[in-house]
Amino acid sequence: MVKKDKPFPTRALRRSLSVSMAGLRAGGALAVDSAMSRVLGRSEDDPQSEFARREAQRFAEELGRLKGTYVKIGQMLALFGEHFLPPVLVEALRNLSDATEPLHWDALESFVRGSLGPVFDELEIDPEAIAAASLAQVHLAKVRHTGEWICIKVQYPGLAQMIDSDFDAVVKMLVLARWVKSGRDLDDWMQSLRTHLHNEIDYRREARLTVAMAERVSGHEMDGVRYHVPELYPRFCSTEVLAMEYIEGYSVVEEEVAALSQTRRNALGRAMLELFFCELYDWGMLQTDPNFGNYLLCLDDRRRKEAHDVLALLDFGSVLDCSDDFLYHLRHTIAASQRGDEAAIVDGLTGLGCLQPDASEEARRMFSDFCLHLLEPLRAPEKLPPEYLNDQGEYCWGRSRLMKRAGKQAAASAASRHFTTPSRDFALIARKLTGVFNFIAVLDAQFNACEMIEAHVAAWQEREQRGKKRR
Repeated sequence: MVKKDKPFPTRALRRSLSVSMAGLRAGGALAVDSAMSRVLGRSEDDPQSEFARREAQRFAEELGRLKGTYVKIGQMLALFGEHFLPPVLVEALRNLSDATEPLHWDALESFVRGSLGPVFDELEIDPEAIAAASLAQVHLAKVRHTGEWICIKVQYPGLAQMIDSDFDAVVKMLVLARWVKSGRDLDDWMQSLRTHLHNEIDYRREARLTVAMAERVSGHEMDGVRYHVPELYPRFCSTEVLAMEYIEGYSVVEEEVAALSQTRRNALGRAMLELFFCELYDWGMLQTDPNFGNYLLCLDDRRRKEAHDVLALLDFGSVLDCSDDFLYHLRHTIAASQRGDEAAIVDGLTGLGCLQPDASEEARRMFSDFCLHLLEPLRAPEKLPPEYLNDQGEYCWGRSRLMKRAGKQAAASAASRHFTTPSRDFALIARKLTGVFNFIAVLDAQFNACEMIEAHVAAWQEREQRGKKRR
């Protein structure tokens, strides 16, 4: 008899107690460390004690042990928690891996059968998962009637029922451990993260967005690089199962990609950046989880003068529903950054909820400086730092170490008394931009992006003017 694996403890009370005890223990360590810092006269810039670091790490490991939504919540806190969590805890949470051991098929088969109904028998599903993460795992499946191989993403059983109780446990832990102060800012952030996670497991929503994005990228290409979204198989989709075309390709970090010519790597980098500009300026659909696992590079290995590589887009669970108002202010902020217009940047950031209308002059300067720094690669060639240019005057994305420099600046800003917590949507956009730039840096691409962004800004401004005339 095969012992059936469990994805994670399913009793909400036991899970809540586990995370609360780990949180209180780590919170106590941070309190002791803070007291010792005062006694020893350590400055706020000193690293926290090894004791506090170890307890924070134990807390992160407990989230990893509980798996499922706790891992996802921990990862979200690692991405956005630097605005309201102790640095030692954020650092520990960044070590949480989304990868996990897949469930044995015996533990999933009846669940998938119940979710798909009669069409389950039309598939021959490989019991060995080809990928597994905190919320789902992926299996290959053969359509018996056609012999075609597809892949199915299976959500772990019970996730939808546990999200709210898990979030409540984490918020309670944060407050009880005195890591944060309860209040409107925390409530707004946690509610937005809760909504974001609900969206990630809403497979009906993801299916609609997959189809919508496939329509948008159809026939679109950049420098010979084409875009592709896997075909959806609605017959085999449900609220817990997504069935899609199986695509083979390479991750951006694989050596086969690094071995490509500079020209091809430049084209792939430009295609990734163009995709972001199209999402922002043309489509209003922003995929805000740009981790490398959500993209595949399908390389053209045919012997010919011009290669036609493909950038495959795999996941649309984290697409941000942007309001027209939010999109306007974001586009306005980028356009202002291109002009170096700090007053207009502040105006855009205020509209995005990153700055309050009565923000101090120091806060305004700090946030506008950060935007100008983050958007460095989009500047005109003559305004780019010369130390990051090649002999042809092209920006070297890998050499620039932009994200490392921007991260240091963000950390310094967050420590300032003038810092205000940005809106969730702004933080998601910053995350998106960071992911896109990191992708291009890993390619070690070398190109200037000014003409690309200026073309999109000009087209947007023209549309805005036409709209005003009609009104």
